[in-house]
Amino acid sequence: MSTTGGGKATMATNTGGRRERLRKATLREIHEAVRTLLVEQGAAAVTINAVAREVGMSGPSLYHYYAGHEALVGAVTADFFDELATSMEQARDADTKAAVGERILTVCRAMRTWAIAHPAEFGWIFAAPIAPLNRQPDSERHRAGLRFERILLDLTVELWRTRPFPVPDLTELAPSLREQLTTYSASIGNQLPPAAAHVFLSCWIRLYGLLCMEVLHQLDFAYTDLEPVFEECLRDLTDTLGLNLSGKLTE
Repeated sequence: MSTTGGGKATMATNTGGRRERLRKATLREIHEAVRTLLVEQGAAAVTINAVAREVGMSGPSLYHYYAGHEALVGAVTADFFDELATSMEQARDADTKAAVGERILTVCRAMRTWAIAHPAEFGWIFAAPIAPLNRQPDSERHRAGLRFERILLDLTVELWRTRPFPVPDLTELAPSLREQLTTYSASIGNQLPPAAAHVFLSCWIRLYGLLCMEVLHQLDFAYTDLEPVFEECLRDLTDTLGLNLSGKLTE
């Protein structure tokens, strides 16, 4: 009797495992359909019904996997964040003996490499409004975004701890800015004091802004090759961070 019961339990486990494998395979197919529509037709083409058609199911059937368009967008955006983060982490870890400043440069270049190779995905991540559902701390998009954000933040914290960089006098900043920097510093566990956080965020804004303008073709009127401009930006950032890495910068 116990043997029969064990057999039934094993059968149930196998059935459950098969269902889960099928579900994961379907989710991958759905995500690939979203990516195809995004890359080939643009973000506006990514609708529930269009995605369902791509995978050979009805629109209502797709709701068995995602509650709605916002949930689907959040899940696929998390995939893109993870791809980008993985490429940056691999670049960071390629030479563990390299100085932290060199790893910062390597990570920045890896981010640009991924961005220009995946312009539609980069735009989906950074140039589209974020729905309230995907701003929730427990959302897939939010968690994946934090993983991405921590890469350069952690390197900057490491640099600050081992070789503090020049920071502004907080008393010379606008009161509102001081307050916001204090809040942000607390949100990252005070790993960077407010003045150092200001430097980090200023560097990030400069880097992110340039990448967005490149990927979204906002500078095509002046440049056909933005790599030298990007390297010039990195040179400025290394100066801001008090690094002497001229030999590691592309001339």
